[in-house]
Amino acid sequence: MKRKNIECIKEKIKETVKHSPVPEDPMHSENTLKWVLKLKPDADVPLQIAALGHDIERACPPRVKRENYRDYDSFKNAHAERSAQIISEMLKECNIDGIIHKETVRLIKKHETGGDPLSDILNYADSLSFFEVNLPLYYARNTKEETKKRFLWGLKRLPEHLVKVVEEFRYKDRTLQALANKWLAEFKQTS
Repeated sequence: MKRKNIECIKEKIKETVKHSPVPEDPMHSENTLKWVLKLKPDADVPLQIAALGHDIERACPPRVKRENYRDYDSFKNAHAERSAQIISEMLKECNIDGIIHKETVRLIKKHETGGDPLSDILNYADSLSFFEVNLPLYYARNTKEETKKRFLWGLKRLPEHLVKVVEEFRYKDRTLQALANKWLAEFKQTS
């Protein structure tokens, strides 16, 4: 695959994500890639593209809305499917086909659930990025109860050694930091 095609898709993703109504999405996209590269320094092109574009549907109306689904997991699966469809079209626009196209789409479809070594890496990187960069803004827009549900849901996606990484994150908001400490302790007691 030509370098210009890979640069094309990365730029398309960045340009699209920067227009997301979710303010942390551009930072989360880049941060998820950072975590992918920490967890798998030799990450291939499909995994890197998937890291940047896994949440792209949030920047492309009509967005998948939580209230249209019976539960949070159904909502997240619809989000992953739509993000994969959008990325598939972008990949075509950048003349990326074959295995890179197929594998990038597959990874994005599975980014909420994992299930194999590469999609697990993407899932873990996405979760770690949520805790590192998204959580403060998520907390600012949601109730304490909703934030706690999302916090615990995110922890359940991580293996024990990565939950320990979350324990090291520090938040400027002292109330959020106290809540994160409390929720982590509750999670450890029930796990």
